[in-house]
Amino acid sequence: MTPTTTTPAWEPPTAGDELGHLLGGLDRQRMTFRYKAEGLDAAALSATVGASTLTLGGLLKHLTWVEVSSATTKLDGSSPGSPWTEVEWDHDQTTWDFTSAAEDSPEELYARYDAAVLATRGRIREVLEAGGLDQGVEWFRPFGVEASLRRLLFDLLEEYARHTGHADLLRESIDGRVGEDPPEGWTPPAAWVAHDR
Repeated sequence: MTPTTTTPAWEPPTAGDELGHLLGGLDRQRMTFRYKAEGLDAAALSATVGASTLTLGGLLKHLTWVEVSSATTKLDGSSPGSPWTEVEWDHDQTTWDFTSAAEDSPEELYARYDAAVLATRGRIREVLEAGGLDQGVEWFRPFGVEASLRRLLFDLLEEYARHTGHADLLRESIDGRVGEDPPEGWTPPAAWVAHDR
């Protein structure tokens, strides 16, 4: 759905088709996550809750990887590029993106995340125009299993739903920010909106 003066950018269609709802729901999660993670310094991005080691900085870097891998390796087998190709994923596959975020500046974390979302949104649009949701993707082919672009996008949505919930708890513990959606008047990163026009 194209945002209007009365419809926020993160609101999915109310009566769209499958693709509109899927992409709209995914963008809603992306924008809600971005709102929950925005504007924090290094100390806040490294804050934890209770016994968990999860941080908003770690989530930013992890979801950057999720975006990048969804638009490259999982989609068509292409290289995700640096720094992802330098990681020893067999050894660090469940921790590197979360733990290495503490070494990155807030500016780097936000910029890489914003750029990854923009690139993935653009790449997915191109692929959808060429073949729709039913086309196969590379993701499970090495294991002899065919997966569709629909499956890849639903998994991406699921990943966001899980981690946006984590972000809710982390952000509330940092400065009390709560809410299901961004507030009226909030805008997503300018590059995301400019790309939609």
